[in-house]
Amino acid sequence: MNYKETLEYIHSSSSVFCKPGLDRINTLLDALGHPERDMKYIHIGGTNGKGSTSSMLAEILQAQGYRVGLYTSPYVRRFNERMRILGREITDEELVKITERVRPIADSMADKPTEFELITAIAFEYFRRGGCEVVVLEVGMGGRLDSTNVIDSPLLSIITGISLDHVAFLGDTVEKIAFEKAGIIKNCCPVLFGGEDSGALSVIRKVAEEKNSPLYTVNYDSLSVKSSNLCGTEFSYKEKNGLKISLLGSYQPRNAAIVLEAVDILNVRGLKISDESVRRGLAEATWPARFEIILKTPTVIFDGAHNAEGICAAVKSIKEYFGDKKLVVFTGVLSDKDYVAIAKSLSQIASHAFTITPDNPRALSADKYRDILAEFGVIATPCENIEEAIEKGVLTALKNDTALCCLGSLYTYSGVVDAINKYESKEVTES
Repeated sequence: MNYKETLEYIHSSSSVFCKPGLDRINTLLDALGHPERDMKYIHIGGTNGKGSTSSMLAEILQAQGYRVGLYTSPYVRRFNERMRILGREITDEELVKITERVRPIADSMADKPTEFELITAIAFEYFRRGGCEVVVLEVGMGGRLDSTNVIDSPLLSIITGISLDHVAFLGDTVEKIAFEKAGIIKNCCPVLFGGEDSGALSVIRKVAEEKNSPLYTVNYDSLSVKSSNLCGTEFSYKEKNGLKISLLGSYQPRNAAIVLEAVDILNVRGLKISDESVRRGLAEATWPARFEIILKTPTVIFDGAHNAEGICAAVKSIKEYFGDKKLVVFTGVLSDKDYVAIAKSLSQIASHAFTITPDNPRALSADKYRDILAEFGVIATPCENIEEAIEKGVLTALKNDTALCCLGSLYTYSGVVDAINKYESKEVTES
């Protein structure tokens, strides 16, 4: 197989969430000689913040000198982003070679693995071949039945927070979702909860007690932000002062607090992580599509907020960086999200909005979204595609001397960046 054929094979696997369970991934890994058993893990689940938390932890461990694997989802621009060693994406050749090893096994199974199960098996084999000491392993969805949950005895399980998302698969209450995400808690292995919902904490505490697993939480009262702007944030947490992160978003210091608590636990669990490595790792961590500036004139920001909680966090960040100034917004939403609550939140910071219909069978139409936003006083214009919406959004931002904020699923990121690049090329040509 070549690279294109490899991706076609991976994506041709079933992504239907029928017959949930870990039997398929266990069968696949057993035939591979259980590559997942050769490494130590930090397992990270939760509704929001998993990617940023994973990135910061991986950078800190790398700064300390560990050979670190990082597994995340979904990818933003390129499939290979999903699995990295020391920050380097898996190469096309490595992906092809490992998939050729996994494919005959998968094809011989009576109950074929899903796409995510296949990708997870490829990642475990990649990390084993790459000699990883520690893998920062992000949960795909949920936790209890997620294919990453085949690992035993992680150094630490982290649940960043709980809110309503993927309700069709995980449950329609915070408590039900918390139970699914608490499934990553293993016997006698510590768990860190970064959320503040009392109902979710109660569920997680019960599971931790049943599994004799120490439960830790984050003391956000000990978090203090000294300064924050579009260049980064300086903050302190507990006794650590003068910490800096370049990741933008008012929520990132909270993610960093989770990471700092995790480092303390990991040091007790046998890793050796110095204060210098912590500071360097936090400062160097990057994560695309999370309040990322993708154009400077006008300022264009992309944030992968796609549910009510994520939008609220993005709105808070916008207020922090831009004060009372109203922005132009590019947005699309799925019909199974709380789009009324999302529109209400956006009305606090948006003067104009350009809506699209996401490329998804569950998409809310651009026209209907326009009508919902209009009910909250936002002037909204439905657009045929991302390119049209971005061009109109950029021109409106320039006219109003403001910024454009692009909000929505990470799957729109590539299209938005391409549209920005096309706009810039057009501007250069016309000038």
